[in-house]
Amino acid sequence: MYVLMCPCIATPSLRAVGITKDADIRAFSRSKERCRVFGIDTVMMPCSETEYLGSDHLPGPYEGRLDTPEFSAILDRSEEAVRTLIRERGDPLCIVGVDSSPVCGVNQWYRTDDRQPGRGVFLSRFPEIPALDVYDFARYRVYLAAPLFSEAERTYNNLVVAILKEHFFDVHLPQECGDSSDHTTVIFTENLAALSEADVVVAIIDGADADSGTAWEMGYAYAQGIPVIALRTDFRKAGVSERVNLMLEEVARVTDKADHLPRLLVSPRICP
Repeated sequence: MYVLMCPCIATPSLRAVGITKDADIRAFSRSKERCRVFGIDTVMMPCSETEYLGSDHLPGPYEGRLDTPEFSAILDRSEEAVRTLIRERGDPLCIVGVDSSPVCGVNQWYRTDDRQPGRGVFLSRFPEIPALDVYDFARYRVYLAAPLFSEAERTYNNLVVAILKEHFFDVHLPQECGDSSDHTTVIFTENLAALSEADVVVAIIDGADADSGTAWEMGYAYAQGIPVIALRTDFRKAGVSERVNLMLEEVARVTDKADHLPRLLVSPRICP
């Protein structure tokens, strides 16, 4: 199992001069860490832009800079190198690209001075392979906020965790921190640390009213700018239009099926 990666994720110096931010470096590092955690090999694609423009190239669009026969020939060679690799190793899980790049853009790219929808000129040569922006691939640490006081609740939490782990998400499950009847401060501190470090919170909000601890965790995540995806399979409604407490619905993206979570979390197995 392997992913194809844009080469500047491993070697940021390959990027155009002056465009790399601290947030980019963190995303690059987190993406490589996700592969390490789940035993996914990383195979770096050729850097056609650096080969053509040199290591100290300035940022710019495709048109007027890369739309030449010489660059097209480099792209041809790079594509053949990647397709040879695929023939030898089989299909990759996905391509991890760097969005907005005129070469390795995933959802948008600089064709002119404005961003255009679609893949960059190199990634567009592999339409059959799913592609994921490095920032999405880097978000893999999930905090599962959920009631955990009955056997049924704990069993369902484990089912949700199993679904997420199949899609290479690293899940913190509070029920694994011990019995809340002992060492409450230690448990609180451990869960708060995991919550603060999470890339996204998945919250189970079934019941006539959401569990109070889950509601607190959702509010904390929202205040910290951590995205929240809420799962409510309960068909009861709290009001005319609300499925649950209005304040909880407003801080989360709500789904009614656990199987929808991987797509909402942008799983590399089913990336768009």
